[in-house]
Amino acid sequence: MDNMKTFSLSRHSRLFSVPDSNRDYLFVGSGDHPYHEEPYRAESYAIAYIKEGGVKLNVGLSSWEVDAPAIITLGPSVIRYFSKRSDLLKMDVIFFKDTFLMERYADLFFLFKYDFFDNGDLIVLPLKDACFTKINKIYELIQLTQTSGGFHQEELIRSYIFALVYEIDAYYRQNAPDTSSVKKGNLLFKKFRQLLSKNYTSERKLEFYASQLYLLPKSLSAAIKKQTGKSAGKWIDDAVMLEAKVLLQNKALTISQISSMLNFSEQSVFGKFFRANSGVSPVEYRKRFS
Repeated sequence: MDNMKTFSLSRHSRLFSVPDSNRDYLFVGSGDHPYHEEPYRAESYAIAYIKEGGVKLNVGLSSWEVDAPAIITLGPSVIRYFSKRSDLLKMDVIFFKDTFLMERYADLFFLFKYDFFDNGDLIVLPLKDACFTKINKIYELIQLTQTSGGFHQEELIRSYIFALVYEIDAYYRQNAPDTSSVKKGNLLFKKFRQLLSKNYTSERKLEFYASQLYLLPKSLSAAIKKQTGKSAGKWIDDAVMLEAKVLLQNKALTISQISSMLNFSEQSVFGKFFRANSGVSPVEYRKRFS
């Protein structure tokens, strides 16, 4: 959505209290990190290295308890928010725009090859053994390059980001699960989630998703609930609510416009839906960001 409010690199620099370099990348070293506990998107990619402690990460409709050492990979389109799990947290994060990484690279679609930036099953990578050693060394080099400055700083940072992407991809290639062992229920949920990610702003009826999967609505809902503990209808409502919360943080959009963007017939229908799923009205939710 073109009107989606996103966190810019400058916003991230203010959030993490680090100087805004006006570059197309931002490195945030270990320290006292804030937690933005409302859903948002960002204009940049992010690769976070959890060195000590842990966070609760929510990406889309999934959540993880992430403990060190681990890598978190996030693409710009991913709705995310964090909550605190540990008083002690040491985390290094490199934020970067695709234009920065691709400045001297011929393949403009390079980052689209790696679905660990937006695939909820791959966003969190626990680190161990050789993978941990190499990732840790790369972040040490990024930190040293950032603090020491000098010639070719941007080129070096760019090279280290490429190294991170290749190391993460290498891990997944070497440790890919045997697809023949994937259960039928997992496949159905995966297909449902893919459909949901593409259609939730325009289709909220269970019948649409059931027909796309050649199932009766009751059969789909029962299968998804058995697999996840949550009905298919609840997954649909949660996806719409997450999008609505992000949109409501953009004060440039009226609630009527947001209602239309989410394909509600009337603003009042959207209001009732939002209150039923959050306990507050869209106006009350928006006031939190005044």
